[in-house]
Amino acid sequence: MHHQLVRAVALAIVALGLGVSVQAPASAVVDRDCGDFASQAAAQNFYLQAGAGDPHRLDDDGDGVACESNPCPCIGRGNTSPQQFANTGTTQNQQGSVTYRETGNVVRVTDGDTLRVRLRGGAHVSVRMLGIDTPERGRCGADDATANLRRLAPVGSTVHLVSDRTQAAKDRYGRLLRYVARQGGYGDLSFRQAWDGYTRPYVFGGTPVARHREYVRAIGHARNHVRGAWKRCW
Repeated sequence: MHHQLVRAVALAIVALGLGVSVQAPASAVVDRDCGDFASQAAAQNFYLQAGAGDPHRLDDDGDGVACESNPCPCIGRGNTSPQQFANTGTTQNQQGSVTYRETGNVVRVTDGDTLRVRLRGGAHVSVRMLGIDTPERGRCGADDATANLRRLAPVGSTVHLVSDRTQAAKDRYGRLLRYVARQGGYGDLSFRQAWDGYTRPYVFGGTPVARHREYVRAIGHARNHVRGAWKRCW
């Protein structure tokens, strides 16, 4: 009799919409990606709080810095104090005094505009391609832009890097800022990503790269012919 009474009360509560909420299991935690964060600083703080192992896969190259392509405010490895680097006269905005040239082999394609390269001397470096800014992870077109760069510069391929004296040699994360050419392939992968429709015009700090006009023409051609991300994203 007691069990029947308890069951009747429970059914009544449900019928009245007064049911007690049930805590979702741990497996129901929503996965996050870089596109969910308005800035790199927000992504980095979330990444640090999420614990070891990078469960949300926000740090593709494993350097301890999450969502490196997200806009500033930005913070580095282990730091929780946002820093506004953009347009503040930091090293990233200073023009290079010399032209740097390196050769190496692709170790990993991080996204549509970033590569991990093993230089001839043995050092592993991250390379941010100059003059373009492909869609961030989690945004429309990001996966296609990454896949296209993997086709243009597959793992193991030889690439030649060259800096632009109108730009800094490195960005705020220590990545090399370079034009990238694949040996036996395209002579400018930034131009090819623009031609294939995976970037919009990009200028950092008000100073365009030396090849900016070429990229703008390539982007215009891709837009007019509805290629790449221009098909369904922009």
